[in-house]
Amino acid sequence: MTKAASSSQVLLRANKITKNFGGLTAVSEVSVDLCKGQIHAVIGPNGAGKSTLANLLSGDLPPTSGHVSLNGQDITGWTPEKISRNGLGRSYQKTNIFRSFSVWDNVRLSAQSRSQPGPFNPMAWLTQAGLMNDVNARAERAIELAGLENRRHAMAGAASHGEQRQLEIAMTLATEPQVLLLDEPLAGMGQAEAESMVQLLLRLKVSHAMMLVEHDMDAVFALADQLTVMFNGQVIASGLPAAVRADASVQAAYLGEDH
Repeated sequence: MTKAASSSQVLLRANKITKNFGGLTAVSEVSVDLCKGQIHAVIGPNGAGKSTLANLLSGDLPPTSGHVSLNGQDITGWTPEKISRNGLGRSYQKTNIFRSFSVWDNVRLSAQSRSQPGPFNPMAWLTQAGLMNDVNARAERAIELAGLENRRHAMAGAASHGEQRQLEIAMTLATEPQVLLLDEPLAGMGQAEAESMVQLLLRLKVSHAMMLVEHDMDAVFALADQLTVMFNGQVIASGLPAAVRADASVQAAYLGEDH
């Protein structure tokens, strides 16, 4: 654990998690702390194990060994749905939205998924969406946080690529997470959209612990409070971005002379 992490509120902690697929080790004894108010970026070449790490933290994959805790509670082996309900939100490399629905309906459906199921009610289908005050309030807060107030009635499929990525983050925020795992949120963006996304992530980090998997090095060094570099499933350096950037093994494995 880094000195910065030890002095901050750790919301999610992975302790020596490993994932084997047959004879292949995709992630090997990786430890990482995600702290409230910080963005922890994870970088590395394709195949380094970054997305597998995110899948292990979110419950999409069970670890072969090691443990994951959320708010001090061991969540190793929990389902993704249970982990989400306990405060972890996840976005994926590929935008995952309902293209034929409006921005508002996408976010409201995500907010509704956060509601705890109640006793069986055969007439529940009669409940009008407009009367679901708590759900609508969560959706409205998420849309505002993501900066989509003026696009709430637009069809999701007609939105720009950058707006669709904002929408996916809004859908994640509608579940009211404390921890955000964001897998390449800037992928495929032009400069203006990327700058807008960077500003959004900076706003969100104030009240969240965040892990950012990203290939855009300019964005990484603009955003990251902590930086971990993976190579062949292992962590080869972790700490403050300036120190990691200057690490000889990182230079050789990933960043290269231009960085």
